[in-house]
Amino acid sequence: MKKFRKVLDGLSSSSPGGVASPSCGSAAGTPTAHAPTPQDIHVQETLVSENFQICKTVRHGFPYQPTCLAFDPVQKILAIGSRTGGIRILGRPGVDCYSQHESGAAVLQLQFLINEGALVTACADDTLHLWNLRQRRPAILHSLKFNRERITFCHLPFQSKWLYVGTERGNTHIVNIESFVLSGYVIMWNKAIELATKAHPGPVVHLSDSPKDEGKLLIGFESGTVVQWDLRAKKVDFRIYYDEAIHSVSWHHEGKQFMCSHSDGSLTMWNLRNTARPIQITYPHGKILKDGRKESCKPILKVEYKTSRNSEPYVIFSGGLSYDKSGGRRPTLTIMHGKAITVLEMDHPIVEFLVLCDTPYSNEVQDPYAVVVLLEKDFIVVDLTQSNFPIFENPYPMDIHESPVTCTAYFAECPPDIIPILYSIGAKQKKTGYSHKEWPVSGGTWTLGSQTYPEIIVTGHADGTVKFWDASAITLQMLYKLKTSKVFEKPKVGEGRMGELVEEDPYAVQMVSWCPQSRLFCVVGISAHVILYRFSKHDANTQIVSLEVRLQFDSEDVISPSEAENNPCFSDPSSHSPQPPGSPGSGTQDSLPCLKVKNRPVRMPPGYQAELVVQLQWVDGEPPQQITSLDINSAYGLLAFGNCNGLTVVDFLQKTILMCMGTLDLYGAADPYQRLTRSPRKNRQSTSGLTELSDNQVSMDMERSKSPTSDHVNGHCTSPTSQPCSVGKPRITGVPEGPRLTRRGPGRPPFRKAQSAACMEISLPVSSHTEESRENSFSRSRSSSVSSIDRDTKESVTTLQFGESCGRKGDALPTACLWVGTSLGVVLLLPISIPTEEEERMEEPITMGPSGTVLMLKGSVLRFAFLDCGGALIQSPYEVWRDPNGPEDPDRPRRRKLVNFSPSSSQEACSDGHLAIVCSEKQAKVILMPTQAVLFTHNITESSFLLRADVVSVCNSVCLACFCANGHIMTLSLPSLRPLMDINYLPLTDLRIARTFVFTNGGQALYLSSPTEIQRLTYSQEMTDNLQDMLGELFTPIETPEAQNKGFLKGFFGGNAQTFDREELFGEAAAGKASRSLAQHIPGPMGLENMKTAAGGVVGDLARARIALDQRGERLGELEERTALMMNSAETFSTHAHQVMLKQKDKKWYQL
Repeated sequence: MKKFRKVLDGLSSSSPGGVASPSCGSAAGTPTAHAPTPQDIHVQETLVSENFQICKTVRHGFPYQPTCLAFDPVQKILAIGSRTGGIRILGRPGVDCYSQHESGAAVLQLQFLINEGALVTACADDTLHLWNLRQRRPAILHSLKFNRERITFCHLPFQSKWLYVGTERGNTHIVNIESFVLSGYVIMWNKAIELATKAHPGPVVHLSDSPKDEGKLLIGFESGTVVQWDLRAKKVDFRIYYDEAIHSVSWHHEGKQFMCSHSDGSLTMWNLRNTARPIQITYPHGKILKDGRKESCKPILKVEYKTSRNSEPYVIFSGGLSYDKSGGRRPTLTIMHGKAITVLEMDHPIVEFLVLCDTPYSNEVQDPYAVVVLLEKDFIVVDLTQSNFPIFENPYPMDIHESPVTCTAYFAECPPDIIPILYSIGAKQKKTGYSHKEWPVSGGTWTLGSQTYPEIIVTGHADGTVKFWDASAITLQMLYKLKTSKVFEKPKVGEGRMGELVEEDPYAVQMVSWCPQSRLFCVVGISAHVILYRFSKHDANTQIVSLEVRLQFDSEDVISPSEAENNPCFSDPSSHSPQPPGSPGSGTQDSLPCLKVKNRPVRMPPGYQAELVVQLQWVDGEPPQQITSLDINSAYGLLAFGNCNGLTVVDFLQKTILMCMGTLDLYGAADPYQRLTRSPRKNRQSTSGLTELSDNQVSMDMERSKSPTSDHVNGHCTSPTSQPCSVGKPRITGVPEGPRLTRRGPGRPPFRKAQSAACMEISLPVSSHTEESRENSFSRSRSSSVSSIDRDTKESVTTLQFGESCGRKGDALPTACLWVGTSLGVVLLLPISIPTEEEERMEEPITMGPSGTVLMLKGSVLRFAFLDCGGALIQSPYEVWRDPNGPEDPDRPRRRKLVNFSPSSSQEACSDGHLAIVCSEKQAKVILMPTQAVLFTHNITESSFLLRADVVSVCNSVCLACFCANGHIMTLSLPSLRPLMDINYLPLTDLRIARTFVFTNGGQALYLSSPTEIQRLTYSQEMTDNLQDMLGELFTPIETPEAQNKGFLKGFFGGNAQTFDREELFGEAAAGKASRSLAQHIPGPMGLENMKTAAGGVVGDLARARIALDQRGERLGELEERTALMMNSAETFSTHAHQVMLKQKDKKWYQL
């Protein structure tokens, strides 16, 4: 093995000026021996470790696996709990906060302390938590862990500090919210039911105080028993027994009757005057059968009984539909208003719903105005004030997962005009029919932060859609939606193998490449297709150009030096005649692409319009391998993509294939590896799914030089889901193929349903004894889309980068080049000769060819970047955007306007060339061009490998940001590769994170934290310090609305008999202390004494001071008004007294 490494190092240092890189374990920042030193290029590095800090900023999307819902009617904020212990608190757009229980236990119930800025959560580990919401990042103040009983239901009366907690044993405990300790007052289940009753009533499923009398507590048990408990007298007022299990209870606001929902789909109405039997039993969706029996119905899981001042009461419930023999009915929400019954069908099962009312008081007319419905995968709000019950337009990005996310891209510091343009185009795509009223969840405050710049997030989805999101100022708003499937004909069922592919995702987006300056957009699909889009403000009716490429090369076809002399470096499409389908030796799908492009003029609306489609063909009965790398350059007019078979370069201006070569052909005679030839019939395996393990044996020397995961993680290979079709267009072929590998058996489908990045799971080894065993265990634990092909004979193109560079050693001036990185850690450089005149560019052919290996690294190559001699990042040249369908000016013909960032022009004294940054899964190198001398080498990781690496700008400088498979996030200075930060942030548990993690400029990054949510984070200390100013305020000081004044007669005959003092009943003086073994109090990390610190330092102090000042001003204003009233009253009294004195002044004493 050591000899093999010496040979590789010798190859990289064989040229003049190039010297081998340091051996493994070299310290960062150590210059390579006999190579130019950093002092020769005079780069001043300004970044230090203090510039970096990891911090989560905000989470977007729909809460994954939601469980419960709560709403504060005064603050108008909403909370959603999840099965993984997360809490999302939502207010007006921009007010969106995510918090997480450390235990990760599911959140069973949420209770707001209405208008108090606090929230109580009940979790599945039988723990209650009190959250402080009077700070931008909520924190736990207290926790209470129940040891002997399981929590099933909680109820907190309005303006009360005593929380009722029902348990699985049927008992009811009372918790003081301020101290978060149990009261000695307990309602035992055996005291609540009759002594003659032998059966246990079941868990507590409902608790509520009577609207008429707060001293009466209604307790509902699962078995069908309902008890009203007199808290003062500590006895039962009445008991109700029903044959069917109870799911929920809802009071009438007068407190004289209540409604129950049951497991048989019935609703029962009970009157307190006669509790022997219900006054009404209804089966809203149950029909009477011919034999007189009621049709069996599903349970009504929840009912809300709300009165209205100007109309009939509302009865709103979920479930209760009749059992359909076909079982095809969707989940429903039913709204009964008077005699009208409206059934709203939902796309997903209902988790919970809440009815929003104007008043927080339960003993007032409720006047409901909206229903919040939490579904398993959606969140909607229904407007009750309109007869057709429209839904509100959701301002939150809750539809990220509308189709599973398969890839992500993050662009910071975009051109300022791109977001308004995308928004104006996307506004025409929005649905209509929404309610015209304002979004009812409007609590909190949010202002645009001082540090804002245009940011855009792009997500690709399994159904072929691409969504552009405005991510500026840590918010997320939908801008524009692009459907790539419209480029292709709809597949016909039963055509060819289509019968087996009906349920698949042939259009799934695998990766995207976007140039915001030129507005060129390129999409790679899972069916081995590439679509090029141009942006236009005008609609068009154009023909989509389709090119088909035959990119299938066998690993046994090693190019010898003699063969390399006879084969040109670039292939001429016209020199290869396509093999007709169905010819001898070919399968039925040979020379056909997977999808059929529309071969007629297509009308395209304003926005992104497809211009070119490039597809890989089936070869020898095998589907094309998926594309693993992509790059596009608008200035060159070139598009390059590669896979595990080779590289293709397309001239999208002339609509021709410029190059189509196997990976081995790119080396020519300079192949540093000895390829092991073997029969393609050996170790035959079918193409595995994304989560199938690979059992291929890998040769030790190949495995030493590359990570076994490069083909399918960093190369973005996934399971092929292409579809066959027949096309009548001429087909463009590449280099003739050799013997095919691993034929499939007859009738065996080569496809599977495309899996999104959100559903891929992998298992990572924690530790192993040797490097060999570690890498072998990794290769067996990761998925592979090319498991039918031996890894030691397949070299994927993992990354591509167009740019201005020196194509060959000794070149004085930089020219257009294509940098190619492979899965074996080899970097290849392809100079490109492009005509300079625009007329020649559209007619003359472009020439390009390999110049030989530049250098080699350990592991798959991930990223290229270029710096000038001053250490500034060199951007790739681009073409300034012009509307392709805009009106023509005959006097001024339109010409291409190119912007070129040539290294030679970036500095006057730049005779030393420029720097190239190359990062692989294992190490990073900085080389000086054009001498190709390695200046710095840093071995980033030995025990793991990198999943993502990007050269980004932070604090007016640049650095290399890396995300490792062991969860570490690292940053390295450039060009010295000095470590600046290494934090164990996120242990990788599934491939979803690996495929979606991405860095961007400004010290930001994101990844898909769940199948439905995007987590954004920052690694910049500056942004971490300013984060408090960017987040929204959850709590706003609002005066609690006053209760309605009751008339004298109503208050005399129907009011509360007496005031109810809970402290007198539940306090320690009256009820004593609860058993210590029953529950354990756990102080929160942010206790009351630490609230000032938790509120964000100086910012929090200023906010509190401002609030206190406002409150003081309000009090002073009230005091001034009261003083004025007293003065007026005194003056009036003085006037009356003086008048009385004058009137009585002259009267005698007997006249008084």
